[in-house]
Amino acid sequence: MMGLFSQAGSHIRRARGLSVDDRAPEDTEPDDTSILDENEGSIITSLISQLRVGMDLSKVTFPTFVLEPRSMLERITDFMSHPDLIFGSEHCADPEERFIRVLQYYLAGWHIKPKGVKKPYNPVLGEFFRCRYDYSNGTQGFYVAEQVSHHPPISAFFYISPANRLCIVGELRPKSKFLGNSVSTTMEGENRITLLGTPDDGEYVVTMPNMYARGILFGKMVLELGDTCVVKNEKHGLFCDLEFKTKGFFSGTYNAISGRVRSRNSDIGEVSGKWSHAMDFKNAKNGSKRVMFDATKDGQNVAPMYVKPESEQEPYESRNLWQNLTKAIREKDMEAATEAKSAVEDAQRELRRRREESGEKFVPRFFEMREGRWEPKLVIPRDSSDAAIQAVESWIWPART
Repeated sequence: MMGLFSQAGSHIRRARGLSVDDRAPEDTEPDDTSILDENEGSIITSLISQLRVGMDLSKVTFPTFVLEPRSMLERITDFMSHPDLIFGSEHCADPEERFIRVLQYYLAGWHIKPKGVKKPYNPVLGEFFRCRYDYSNGTQGFYVAEQVSHHPPISAFFYISPANRLCIVGELRPKSKFLGNSVSTTMEGENRITLLGTPDDGEYVVTMPNMYARGILFGKMVLELGDTCVVKNEKHGLFCDLEFKTKGFFSGTYNAISGRVRSRNSDIGEVSGKWSHAMDFKNAKNGSKRVMFDATKDGQNVAPMYVKPESEQEPYESRNLWQNLTKAIREKDMEAATEAKSAVEDAQRELRRRREESGEKFVPRFFEMREGRWEPKLVIPRDSSDAAIQAVESWIWPART
């Protein structure tokens, strides 16, 4: 979503004969922008001219050439790239140390971003994505996500590694708005992390910062994370108030982060650094420092993800559902991409019409609402036995009849 408007702003400024500085703003990585050809540029210019300040962008249909070739349900897997930072936490006797390990995992997810200036596909109702992770210690992790609501759009997701005693459940409800010279995306929802080896810990709950695309129509273009979010464990009374800092007009830096880790009674330490590079934790008790995560050194240590080939997937499985669109995007065939995207969306509209006529209510396959939260339709195993692993795997990939 963010990159779309960076492209658009670049094109509009060129079209108007205005000065464009293509260098990345100081303290940032080079802009992931690209030059649009004449046809693409005219489409984007027309799109921008129709936008109004405060408009909900979920109701805007975007051209196919701005799409990243994967669904949002698969994009969420970026946050499952470093769960190994939590593995073994059940062996940490100190609740504060376990909290720091969870915080490390959360901070490690932000450096991962798609190349270029693309946005993922908006999942259709009932679409799902599932995969398996194979870790270097011989263990595995499993992930499934499903679009459980269309209006408003809600993606529910579930990750578990029984062998490593880790479970993550959550939902994402993104809301994007056009603000004039910027676009804001409010990332509503939360991650609920459970260390299965320490049942007395309860849940670690994590919220998300907001995202901003600055300089759409004038000024330098840059993407930022901003505002505050919280990591908390109510059971032990542990909290971290994190601030993702946006750069000021005259001062400051890009991608900066700061946080205060505290208990109900005292300060534990401070987090500082850049989410795109390295972040440190300073202990309030003895002044010692440790690296929380260094994206420049450890950002490539991502476990391989196994996804079944499209020929073995079900019709509403993400890669199979969107395979024609993905193929056209990779071949840079804009006409074929538009046709493929329209085919999926038209079929979804027809299905929605038939449901309304018959009074049929959509029922998610993998998730259900319990006490106001989307939870997997699975009794989550608390042990690491082969039977527990088999139960999870057969639930995500049931045997075909």
